[in-house]
Amino acid sequence: MVTIVEQGGFQYKVSEGDTINVPLVNGEKGDEITLDRVLLVGEGDAVTVGTPTVEGAEVKAKILDHGKSKKVLVMKKKRRKDYKLKKGHRQDYTQLQITSISAQAG
Repeated sequence: MVTIVEQGGFQYKVSEGDTINVPLVNGEKGDEITLDRVLLVGEGDAVTVGTPTVEGAEVKAKILDHGKSKKVLVMKKKRRKDYKLKKGHRQDYTQLQITSISAQAG
């Protein structure tokens, strides 16, 4: 079963057993969370598209880890003005493993 969920302003295509990195979620390692913003649920030719979400559908995920992603560099420069600026940051993320997908016909 393929599902599209929204978490932290981003959309992810997931199925059972997948591991995804999402923006930081409150919780400890091993906690189970529910992603209830399910936008699409489909298996084969049977596809349900939400308006905007699919009613009664939810995705359960287990928190595997918290961490920081690779450094993102931001550079600014104005030619001939002796202006250069280099900044960077590392975005926090939570690693989730999809444990179950439930979609009730509605």
